Amino acid sequence: MEKMTPSSRPVRVLVADDEAMVRAGVRAILARDPQIEVVAEAGDGREAIALTRQHRPDVVLLDIHMPGLDGLSAVALFHRDLRPVGVIMLTTFGQDEYVTRALEEGADGFLLKADDPRELLNGVRAVGAGGAYLSPRVAGRVIAGLRAHRAAHPHRALERLTEREHEVLAGIGAGLSNAEIASRLHLVEGTVKAHVSSVLGKLGVRNRVEAAIAAHEAGLVPPGRA
Repeated sequence: MEKMTPSSRPVRVLVADDEAMVRAGVRAILARDPQIEVVAEAGDGREAIALTRQHRPDVVLLDIHMPGLDGLSAVALFHRDLRPVGVIMLTTFGQDEYVTRALEEGADGFLLKADDPRELLNGVRAVGAGGAYLSPRVAGRVIAGLRAHRAAHPHRALERLTEREHEVLAGIGAGLSNAEIASRLHLVEGTVKAHVSSVLGKLGVRNRVEAAIAAHEAGLVPPGRA
């Protein structure tokens, strides 16, 4: 189910982190954008799930290491039971195994706490609009890892894409939603949705995040963009 956040209201965000000071810092950064509203805070994964059911945010910022139910365990539950809520992992830890597992469990984005605050704002906007977002530093490492493990090299699969599908893939890599891609390419949103499905199928990827990684690897996204 494609999640779209109406432009007439702010992106509603839940921040889950076991450190109150970190939550306060994240809230302060998000407050810079009047189109983003923090609706709840949680100290662990179970509380995040309960508050998500109560407040129905558009995006959950989820720390990895929390007491009780940690972020990596919680993201699978969000993906299974709480769609169309978007989940961004926000953590100090950028180890490849954490990133890979988070994406496999259905996370829509991955940001590092050491990233520029603008990355946090960009990520929330992108996922809130139904897109995917990776910290540029995370994307680079994931790409390196996938090159070693992927059976079919993405560049070969890219040869199967039409010119229009290349343009759509570039939009996915930039974290754009279907509506934003449609506006950029002067298409109707339904046509973009069909192109996205075709792109995922031809690349053999499961979701927009994996497609975004393929776009980065193929050089379709300018450096510094996610």
